[in-house]
Amino acid sequence: MNPILLDVPLQIEIERLLLRAPRQTGDGEVVNRAIRESFPELKAWLPFAQEIPAVEETEVNLRNAHIKFLQRDSFRFLIFLKETNEFIGTTSLQGIDWDIPKCEIGYWINTKFSGNGYMTEAVKGIADLGLNHIGFRRIEIRCESTNLKSRSIPEKLGFAFEGTLRNDDLSADGSKLTDTCFYSVIK
Repeated sequence: MNPILLDVPLQIEIERLLLRAPRQTGDGEVVNRAIRESFPELKAWLPFAQEIPAVEETEVNLRNAHIKFLQRDSFRFLIFLKETNEFIGTTSLQGIDWDIPKCEIGYWINTKFSGNGYMTEAVKGIADLGLNHIGFRRIEIRCESTNLKSRSIPEKLGFAFEGTLRNDDLSADGSKLTDTCFYSVIK
């Protein structure tokens, strides 16, 4: 089946969270605010967060994510608390290979919301979407070996630890080689 024909929901409700695809317009300000609030933590791990983006840059990024969602190139979801509608982070199905089919999950959270299990819940929800609705046969989570908070999510969710690739990537700031831990879940 051509992936463009897949009926992928633009919104998913899970226990405490609402996962919503970026809108065509207007999400840049709230996402940019979260990046600014969490900048020191995000900068340590994410190449996109080496400089604080302008609101316009974040808006452009989200509009491109909207297009990629429609083209079935990746599925980014903004995460909101159901109770308050506060934006708390993002998670995505990315790096898609439709021939297998497989993908990778990416995620980040506004620091002030970390430690409450929200990201674990969001990743569980998006993994369920990927395996049981979209039909991926394999979903990976890759993270830097020293990023213990990020590693704890696939470990809590029962993803299989497949190993560590030594000197596999550059640190977020590009200054040194890092090791990458691989986790997966298969259907």
